[in-house]
Amino acid sequence: MMGFLMRKDVRKLLKRKDSDAGEKGRALEEVRASLFSKLREFGGGKRQQTTLWGPTVALTFNFFVSVSIILMNKLVLVTVGFNYPIFLSFLHYVCSWLIMAILNALSILSLSTPSKSTKYSSLLSLGIVMSLSTGLANVSLKYNSVGFYQMAKIAVTPAIVLAEFVLFRKKISFLKVLALTVVSVGVAVATVTDLQFHFFGACIAVAWIVPSAVNKILWSNLQQQENWTALALMWKTTPITLFFLVMLMPYLDPPGVLSFKWDFYNSTIIGASAVLGFLLQWSGALALGYALLSTSFGN
Repeated sequence: MMGFLMRKDVRKLLKRKDSDAGEKGRALEEVRASLFSKLREFGGGKRQQTTLWGPTVALTFNFFVSVSIILMNKLVLVTVGFNYPIFLSFLHYVCSWLIMAILNALSILSLSTPSKSTKYSSLLSLGIVMSLSTGLANVSLKYNSVGFYQMAKIAVTPAIVLAEFVLFRKKISFLKVLALTVVSVGVAVATVTDLQFHFFGACIAVAWIVPSAVNKILWSNLQQQENWTALALMWKTTPITLFFLVMLMPYLDPPGVLSFKWDFYNSTIIGASAVLGFLLQWSGALALGYALLSTSFGN
């Protein structure tokens, strides 16, 4: 009998029988850990993956969110009549901060900062230009048509290239210049039929180009050199951005935000715009992170 029980195939059978009860629990735990791991990777800044699907998904996600939030914000500012673009930006960042806090509390996404210390002046500068970039963008969208807004947005890319050349002597290849030109011309042709603008709105659009370009440069430098993840950087700079948005409200928003008709429909539309604001910021950071990663591998 002992010889039979000690046989290899019988030992395997007995071991399988004893472990059947816990296999389902372990399998469920492994699936849960895998899902959380994937979400944490998706929220990260640098990834050690060179596959094409990651950048493609990030860029596609950012494209659809960008188009959606432009249309949604135009609906909020014009159709709904919420004439407070800076306060709308403030609501966007408050919503983003709350979403990140919930995700962090549930351990779904990690907001841990890098081990390497970063100067507070760098985070302060980024928070300031983020408030200017987002706030002025919504002011421009309030006064100008979507087509003119898109035309101003096109100018941000060459402004980034010029600023990086002036500040860091960074040059890009002829093929990248050609690709940027083709994309810019394509968007310009697509929006040239809708170029209505207000003089004050046009001035705001021109003023918006500079902080928007600086925002992307500072963000990319912190991700590339300091190893910040997208969400961690958003979490750290959001309080600074909120403070400076409050400072901008008296100058660029009209009075009377508390007397606005906060009914169910208006509140739902504004809330949807705020959620899209979080998705836009996150998707843009992810797309920028993948672009930095592909650049580092290309070098």
